Amino acid sequence: MNLLERNTKLIKDKAKELGFFFCGISKADFLKDQAPKLESWLKNGHHGKMDYMENHFDKRLDPRLLVDNAKSVVSLLLNYYPSEIQPGYDTPKISKYAYGEDYHFVIKDKLKYLFQFIQDEIGEVGGRVFVDSAPVMDKVWAEKSGLGWIGKNSNLIHPKNGSFFFIAELILDLELQSDGPMKDYCGTCTRCIDACPTDAIVAPYVVDGSKCISYLTIELKDQLIPQEFKGKMENWMFGCDICQDVCPWNRFSKPTKEARFNPHQNLLQLSKADWLDLSEEIFRELFKNSAVKRTKYSGLKRNLEFL
Repeated sequence: MNLLERNTKLIKDKAKELGFFFCGISKADFLKDQAPKLESWLKNGHHGKMDYMENHFDKRLDPRLLVDNAKSVVSLLLNYYPSEIQPGYDTPKISKYAYGEDYHFVIKDKLKYLFQFIQDEIGEVGGRVFVDSAPVMDKVWAEKSGLGWIGKNSNLIHPKNGSFFFIAELILDLELQSDGPMKDYCGTCTRCIDACPTDAIVAPYVVDGSKCISYLTIELKDQLIPQEFKGKMENWMFGCDICQDVCPWNRFSKPTKEARFNPHQNLLQLSKADWLDLSEEIFRELFKNSAVKRTKYSGLKRNLEFL
């Protein structure tokens, strides 16, 4: 085993030990195929009022502008699929990824540990860790690294584990053995497109973010949700899992082993009436370290009143 293979194996083995589903590696290079796609998506206003998506266009496409002398992008998947979901058809729903502790905290802890391990075992390695916090096209890098294909709903899908996982990266100035992409197995299936109540999937592989329920309930900071979406939210008050729930590949999803993603003990017990009567005090208790805090109490109340 040469040094390149040894270092690659060390990192992948440690990632697995830390609980990551899969670890794949790509050469840090310019994403030339993505430039026209990103430009078109922005030009068509599919980012809605997420103005930050217009920033750092070049950095999104080239990791070497984020990390000096970057050689490798290490992509990692962490499963969040819950063992239990919210009961009842008419209960206001939150996306499964937000049931437990905020994934930014959980994953960043693991990535920092992995980065320190790399420096201890391999030597002076420069780099940065990323969890949804910088202009990194995480799904594209994960696809290039063979961790799945980007489906028609624009989510990364793995043939053995579906799509209920977080994606994170290490961008390193260390040369590693690269993996290759896998085939797209969506075939002729259009379940995600057919199931979207707001018609946010405007074409296979193209999502108009401004119509997406996740955008409307989280990213949109306006006082009111546009009336055109009234009656189309299907009880989603924070995020939306519809296009993942109907995806045939998610029959292979397995409950996460990460205890920090377990929901607050009271969360799954709340009825529709409980949610409608939710006080700010209960909100703070339920979502103390949760991603739901992003929408604030006022935002969640806005969403609940719109359902």
